[in-house]
Amino acid sequence: MNIQQSDKLESIEVKLLLEGIYQCYGLDFRDYAATSIRRRILYRMKVDNIKTITQLLDRVLHDPNMMEKLYFDFSINVSEMFRDPSFFLIMRRKILPELAKYPLIRIWHAGCSTGEEVYSMAILLKEVGLFDKARIYATDINEKVLDVAKNGKFPLKKMQEYTNNYVNSGGVQDFSAYYSVQNDFAKFDTELSKNITFAQHNLVTDGSFNEFHMIICRNVLIYFNKSLQERVHTLFFHSLSRNGFLGLGSREGLLSRMKDITYQVIDQKEKIYQKETGV
Repeated sequence: MNIQQSDKLESIEVKLLLEGIYQCYGLDFRDYAATSIRRRILYRMKVDNIKTITQLLDRVLHDPNMMEKLYFDFSINVSEMFRDPSFFLIMRRKILPELAKYPLIRIWHAGCSTGEEVYSMAILLKEVGLFDKARIYATDINEKVLDVAKNGKFPLKKMQEYTNNYVNSGGVQDFSAYYSVQNDFAKFDTELSKNITFAQHNLVTDGSFNEFHMIICRNVLIYFNKSLQERVHTLFFHSLSRNGFLGLGSREGLLSRMKDITYQVIDQKEKIYQKETGV
């Protein structure tokens, strides 16, 4: 079998696997970016010593534990506190002063993973005096990472890096005052989570559940194909209030071919946009 035939066979196997997962478990990964999904499939095969994707499909269909492993592999769980500090600096200086005009601020963190950026936003809101009138909705497809987020405990060894991020994002307080040390973990103040609602939400299949003044979805859309990206962009656009803000990841941006979705660029480098007035 030549390389071209082998690639074609692998592509067929991947499609069958994703279709089988959808039919058996109702989880839809069929529109995830092919390169990303393939990498995660091969990783699981290597870890569990599975020779072919077809063998993996057989395991997934007959063993829910294998499906749980693969489900976790497919979920993108990369986060850190004040990730890309310049993004949070722009939030502090440009965006939150605009949101301060509203009597109640609703923010949606879509694809929040283990919640580090959600707690970062809570800290930021607290420092600019907006925390009490803000409501943060943090969602993810994966219930296990949501449990981590709800608990608000992160590895203590990460705190030096997170402190540096915090300082570079414009933070002026003692960052360690926001958490207590519990063995090898930093447990963040429960006060920070009182205005956060954590909930499971699937960007692939679920619709809008509120109107938001700000939606933050960073480095999630890069794992979707163009068709799914369009669907999610439409969801975000219609979930934003008039003049609402959208924050994307450093490797993401707006889709130029979506003519009915119009934003003003607030900061091109940090990928922050504002829904145009009257839309």
